[in-house]
Amino acid sequence: MITFLVCIALLILGYFTYGKFVEKVFGVNVERPTPAYTHGDGVDYVPMNVTRNSLIQLLNIAGTGPIFGPIMGALYGPVAFIWIVVGCIFAGAVHDYLTGMISLRNKGAHLPELATKFLGKAMKHVVNAFALLLLLLVGTVFVTTPADLLYVLMDGKVPILILVGAIFLYYILATLMPIDKIIGRLYPYFGALLIISAVGVFIGLLVKGAPIPEISLKNFHPDNTPIFPLIFFTITCGALSGFHATQSPIISRTTENERQGRKIFYGMMIAEGIIAMIWAAAAMSLFDGYGGLKEMLAAGGPGLVVSEVSKMMLGGIGGTLAVLGVVVLPITSGDTAFRSARMIIAEYLNYAQKKLTSRLWIAIPLFAISIVLTQIDFNILWRYFSWANQTTAVIALFVGAMYLYVAKKNYFIALIPGTFILVMVLAYILNAPIGFRLPMNIAWVGSAIGTVILLALFFRAANKNLANNLPLEEDVSDWKGVA
Repeated sequence: MITFLVCIALLILGYFTYGKFVEKVFGVNVERPTPAYTHGDGVDYVPMNVTRNSLIQLLNIAGTGPIFGPIMGALYGPVAFIWIVVGCIFAGAVHDYLTGMISLRNKGAHLPELATKFLGKAMKHVVNAFALLLLLLVGTVFVTTPADLLYVLMDGKVPILILVGAIFLYYILATLMPIDKIIGRLYPYFGALLIISAVGVFIGLLVKGAPIPEISLKNFHPDNTPIFPLIFFTITCGALSGFHATQSPIISRTTENERQGRKIFYGMMIAEGIIAMIWAAAAMSLFDGYGGLKEMLAAGGPGLVVSEVSKMMLGGIGGTLAVLGVVVLPITSGDTAFRSARMIIAEYLNYAQKKLTSRLWIAIPLFAISIVLTQIDFNILWRYFSWANQTTAVIALFVGAMYLYVAKKNYFIALIPGTFILVMVLAYILNAPIGFRLPMNIAWVGSAIGTVILLALFFRAANKNLANNLPLEEDVSDWKGVA
């Protein structure tokens, strides 16, 4: 229990210390008008207050990842706590903050457009393809997981196809409607439900004195459990997730002032890390050890663990509310996944989105493809999602590092975590069954060589951008309004 509480405290402390440091490195300009005003269109660019934006950001980034991932990651033992804390403070929150703030300085641009500008035109098609693949996988995965949870919650009384259809219908409306009409109105209530459920499980763990394992040299992780690189692809959203780079620009288009960025982008990642800690601790402590957790996962997957933990900690009614809080997570990430995909395609094609018909022309094919993807085995989808997710995180961190390098600021805050996860991404795909299936020792060598080559290309491009005085932000000097 001590390890668990210390880790929670470190996450909170990280927001007030390292988060403040990252904000200082970036350099907030409270006088600069934001895209919500300079590009206001009543659809995607709509000013909203910091509380609403923070809750929307939290729900956007917190799919089932910070719950399902840590539940499966609990099999690695207390080492999972270390990755959540270190990853969240020094990688995930930095990733989210820089992505959101750089987008804020560049008319609310999404990751593909930012990568094209800062990493070179050759990246345009690559990053667009990666981002769209990731968003389609997220949207599809986050149709099936909430449907499965609702199916269990309703004891199978409502057919799964009806639940999937209802979720798809909501996604279509949330993708097409102005952001303040559905997402902006519903998310504060969804956010409250999410926070209540997480706090309820946390209090339950404390009151019942759950035997949460402590970190020690003998208890670092279960014997014969390989950690590297698998843990970084099992626990993603609670520590570092490239999916967030597709979500932060949504809120960069609704942020009223740059001073709100640390709370919205860095702070909500810390909140997600706390949620991940709670569920990892519950999974480690409530099923008579790792053997019991394995049996539970084999019997019904992470969804069954969520249901059982909620009932054990909060009883029948409270447990039902907690499960509903978990159901909210994938739904409120799936809808914005499709919304982000629509916006990215529109940017790529330079296709205005103010008219409903224009949004329909892009949204309909997206949902058609997603319906087809729902027929693929979930476990296969999740593996590809995990790799695409962390690869996108590498791209986003390198965009942040490039921005800071050209600005002659401390770019190491993004380059170090970006390089670390790049090594893991390359090693994973070289070794994994969904990749090249090379022996692990060869995969590590290949990863090291690939990382050195890509770093050399990064510094070559960085020095070229510096020499050419690459503009870091959109010129808003001629804007006549009042922010």
